[in-house]
Amino acid sequence: MTPSRATLESLGQSDAFLEFSEDLSRAATVDRPVLLIGERGTGKELAAQRLHYLSPRWQGPLITLNCAALAPSLVESELFGHEAGAFTGAAGRRRGRFELADGGTLFLDEIGAMPLPVQEKILRVVEYGEFERVGGSAPVRADVRVVGATNADLPSLAAAGKFKRDLLDRLCFAVLTLPPLRAREGDALLLAAHFAARMAVELGLAAAPDFDPAALEQLASHPWPGNVRELKNAVERAVHTSGGRPIELLDLDPFASPWRPRPEETAAPAAPAPAPASPAQPAFPASLKHEVKRLELTLLRSALAQARHNQRAAAKLLGLTYHQLRALVRKHAAELDA
Repeated sequence: MTPSRATLESLGQSDAFLEFSEDLSRAATVDRPVLLIGERGTGKELAAQRLHYLSPRWQGPLITLNCAALAPSLVESELFGHEAGAFTGAAGRRRGRFELADGGTLFLDEIGAMPLPVQEKILRVVEYGEFERVGGSAPVRADVRVVGATNADLPSLAAAGKFKRDLLDRLCFAVLTLPPLRAREGDALLLAAHFAARMAVELGLAAAPDFDPAALEQLASHPWPGNVRELKNAVERAVHTSGGRPIELLDLDPFASPWRPRPEETAAPAAPAPAPASPAQPAFPASLKHEVKRLELTLLRSALAQARHNQRAAAKLLGLTYHQLRALVRKHAAELDA
């Protein structure tokens, strides 16, 4: 991906996005490791590309490895290469990702899935700039900036002994946390227009279809648990099925169908569904204000979960107007986020 493409894909005008972009730009200029933390679909790989192209290493290679995509036994060879005869099938010497990234950046996606023995070797490269190929004994030098990404809580993994504390300490010079799309006010509409325009060009449409008010409300109110990736898929699907006509609503669940396969009847029978829980009886003396708030939160959470966080559908379940539900969500925003 070229620098211009990485910049084009990193769109946003919300305060949360702009603050993250400023932090990223500052971190890019310092030749130290960076950790990118964020939920799935928030754009960690795009952020790594921007880090590389904004850094003094931008003319060097940008090499990527998804640590969760390989069997643990293969990760070491992929990273450090191997000598001929190092293992069955190793017919000749092979350079690993660290050698390929010499003078540039190595992006380690899903770094929390890295096997512990490999973490020890990565620590040595980050500390001393050298390593040994699998099956070799001669040191190999590589000048590489490491950028790691994960949606896991690395300090918790380190506390549980699943991630080396020494490596975490070495990598966390700059820790950049990508804001989820639900925290980027207004960016969903901006990104939707961008993705719709690109999809229209791909389909040969004269122009991108407009979004009807109901679709715009969907874009603004949906929590987007899959973040930008989910938004992109939903918008491209809507443009594809619109035929150039205005988009009335986005299909947020492409699997919804009356013929959707169900679990096999031969599977173990499910336990009987429990009776709907009634609110727990308060212990007196009680605070009426507290109990009303507790009941509102219980019903609001249940309705949003049943409606898949579609706020219009949740409002109908509760017998409220959409604007009444929105006011209720704002009232309890802190508790719902928690």
